Amino acid sequence: MYRNLIYIVLSVVLSNSVFGQEIELFQQFNGRYDYLAIGNTLNQFENNIDRSFCEILPESSADLNLASNRTIIAAYLYWAGSGTGDDTITLNNTEFVADNIYTVDYNDATWGLLNYFSCYADITNYIISTGNGTYTFSDLDISETLNNNEGYCENRTNFGGWSIYIIYEDTNLPINQINLFQGLDIINRNVQELIISLDNVNVLDNTGAKIGFLAWEGDAILDFGESLLINGNLISNPPLNPGNNAFNGTNSFTNSSTFYNADLDVYNIENNIEIGDTSVEIKLTTGDFDEFGILRADLIIINNIITVLNSQLPDATIQLDDFILECVSRDILCNYTVYNVNCTEVLPAFTPIAFYANNELVAQSETLNTIPIDGSETQSINITIPDNIPDNFTLELAIDDDGTRNGIVIELNELNNSSFQNIELIPEPPVVTLEPLLACDVGFDTAEFDLTEQLEHIDYNTIDDVAFYESYEDLINQNNAISIPEIYENRSDPQSIFIRVENTICFDNYVFDLTVENCPPYIPEVFTPNNDGFNDWFNIQGLYNIFENHKLLIYNRFGTLIFEGDNNLKWYGRTNRGINNLNKLVPVGTYYYVLYPNDNNYKTWTGWVYVNY
Repeated sequence: MYRNLIYIVLSVVLSNSVFGQEIELFQQFNGRYDYLAIGNTLNQFENNIDRSFCEILPESSADLNLASNRTIIAAYLYWAGSGTGDDTITLNNTEFVADNIYTVDYNDATWGLLNYFSCYADITNYIISTGNGTYTFSDLDISETLNNNEGYCENRTNFGGWSIYIIYEDTNLPINQINLFQGLDIINRNVQELIISLDNVNVLDNTGAKIGFLAWEGDAILDFGESLLINGNLISNPPLNPGNNAFNGTNSFTNSSTFYNADLDVYNIENNIEIGDTSVEIKLTTGDFDEFGILRADLIIINNIITVLNSQLPDATIQLDDFILECVSRDILCNYTVYNVNCTEVLPAFTPIAFYANNELVAQSETLNTIPIDGSETQSINITIPDNIPDNFTLELAIDDDGTRNGIVIELNELNNSSFQNIELIPEPPVVTLEPLLACDVGFDTAEFDLTEQLEHIDYNTIDDVAFYESYEDLINQNNAISIPEIYENRSDPQSIFIRVENTICFDNYVFDLTVENCPPYIPEVFTPNNDGFNDWFNIQGLYNIFENHKLLIYNRFGTLIFEGDNNLKWYGRTNRGINNLNKLVPVGTYYYVLYPNDNNYKTWTGWVYVNY
């Protein structure tokens, strides 16, 4: 990720039809690669010399002779002509449809706006399966264009032609970087100069460096002000391509000068580029005044440009293999792989890696080992996402990034260092409130509860997925689970209990209250205060330490109050009220009680109790 390189995006490729497409990088190949091209014109003659025709040939052929030690890597078919385009043609009786159509315009002073087009199709599999032999191109139909607008033939820009580019591997070759740039651009009398900047190239050794062109509609007879410059240097390949007439209907691969109104040329540029260059500037010119003072210019359409450079550099890419989210956590365990493929050199150890969440740096790492050509290295990292980042965000993994968007390694391709993944953290699940559990007070607002009674109101797979907790914090952290939920005594009234139920994604959680209620006491009808250890007092079960504020009054059969008790004073059959016999045992008989519970949920209880000895 060498950020100091200047990269210019010339335009955006549109699907199916692209208008005014400037030349930009289409494909890059790195390895022991080179290329060759075949093709032919569909013009009978150069249309600026022989003006007797205004149509194109129905077909033309070219031979492919690839050495047996060379392996085809990619193949692209290009065809072009006058008009807005014919996207379906035939090659060796096999129909092909264009992957894209490019068009450019020329505004002729006499005939108005004229259109020209180029198409391409990826035919790699077809060329691999067909192999060497004669390729016949046919069924390019621009007749309607030529018939409906006589301007094409009158200004001699009626043309058609085709070419196949083949990228191949040869183990005897040095390691090269091949950059294939394509689009459609034009120079003419209206626009006499065109500068194309080819970026994303790296020159480590200029030995054997070359550049190739596929251009259309150039005329050998029109050499007015025509030049082709690489990095400011005029290039030529005489006698086939003189310095003042580069686009003259020639084919450098066959040394032909009858590739009418098309050019399939390649030039050695060892002396035109320098080691360390990261871009190539191409300048084309046309137009000059003839001996009569009339401005004359060739119309030249550039379709593609290809460079072959010896360039031994790595190409680091990174891919997120998978990630693991923790429930109710901002931690992400990321498993990722760093690759060094489509490269010409090893990637050094300690190449920095940066991780960004919504463009904010959240973690850093580095490669551990030297990664060989076509090799990879897999690592893991735990990333904590800051609270200011929303739960739904984009995670970016960037190789050769020191955390400031700068790199330390010069690479073949500086534009493929990042990969992106949309991530949504698992939020804290909502708490579902259940109806409270009720139990009778057994003393001082405590009771015994069976917490598992709530299981009938929740969804779960197995009991092993369920745990009860006394606090929400313990539930989140899974600490201090209640060990015996079937027998649980509350610690306060009311008391909240939390249930955690594990599921495949995270967990569900529930809360309910334990509520202690004062149940009606059981009042006995008889007791025997004889100190035998059995039934010695008026034991009203469910009263003491439950109705803590109660008051108990005992009357004799004459209506005299003889005893008054409360939560701390039970009746053992002795008097504590009245003038006589205080603290004396009452005689055998029936006594009347009045019990004030002092509880808004209950009225006063009254009745009779029999005392016996």
